[in-house]
Amino acid sequence: MKAIVLAGGYAKRLYPITQNQAKSLLPVAGRLMIERLLDCLTPIPDLASIHIVTNDKFHPDFCKWLDAYRPANGHVEISITNNGSREGSCEIGAIGNLHLVLDQEMIDDDIIVVASDNLFSQSLEGFAGFARSKNSPVVACYTMEDTQHAGQYGYIEVDNEGRVTFFEEKPAEVRGPTIGVALYYYPKSSLPLIRKYIDDRHNSEEPGRLVEWMYKRTPFFAWPVPGIWCDIGSKQKLEDANRLFARVDKAAV
Repeated sequence: MKAIVLAGGYAKRLYPITQNQAKSLLPVAGRLMIERLLDCLTPIPDLASIHIVTNDKFHPDFCKWLDAYRPANGHVEISITNNGSREGSCEIGAIGNLHLVLDQEMIDDDIIVVASDNLFSQSLEGFAGFARSKNSPVVACYTMEDTQHAGQYGYIEVDNEGRVTFFEEKPAEVRGPTIGVALYYYPKSSLPLIRKYIDDRHNSEEPGRLVEWMYKRTPFFAWPVPGIWCDIGSKQKLEDANRLFARVDKAAV
C-alpha cells in the first residue's frame, strides 16, 4: 500500500500567512501540520511509501523539511514530487496531482489519498483496516455538529452496510450534516477508473469530484472518522485547530 499526500495548492484564503509558506508546513499547536498528518499515516502496518506532491514554488521548502524530518516509524519511505506548477498559471488541481504521481512513480498498488490540510486526532490504522476489508474504494466521512459550512464539502448518504448511495461535491444547498472528508482509499483494481476520469477530461480540481463520478460505477464505501477532524481552509479554522490540538496534545501527556 502507498499513500499520496496532496499539497500542491497555494492556500490563497490564508494569505498573507501562506504567501511565502506552504500551508502544511505551518505549525498547529507547536507541531507542523504535515508531521501531524504523517503521525497518523505511518502506523499503518503495510504502508510502504508516502509521496507528497507539491508545487514548484514550495518544492525546495518541502525538500529542506524532509532532510531534517525523522518519522516516528522509520519503515515508511517518504518522497517529494514537484508538479512543476507556478502560482497563477498551469495549476493542476488535486485529481491532476493524484494522476501525476500515479504516472510519474509508476504506482500499481492500493493507495491512500489525503489532502495535506486535513488533521486527525487518531491514527488512520482503522481507516486502512476498514478499506482492506471492503477491497473497494472508500471515502472518510464526518458528521458536523454545525452545518453552517457543510456546503463547502461533499454531501454523502450511505446505506446500512456503509455503502455510498449518494454523493454530491459542494452542493448549492446544505442537505445534511454528514460530509465527505479528503481522505480516500483506492484499491489497485480501481486505478484504471482514475485514469479514465482524467482521460475523459472531467473536473480535476476537488478530489471529491472523483468520488461523485466513481460511486455510480463501482461499489464505494464510507468510513466515519473517529475523534477530532479539522480541515484548515481559513484563518479561523487554523485558529480553531490550534486550540483543539493543544487540548489533544495535553490530554495525551
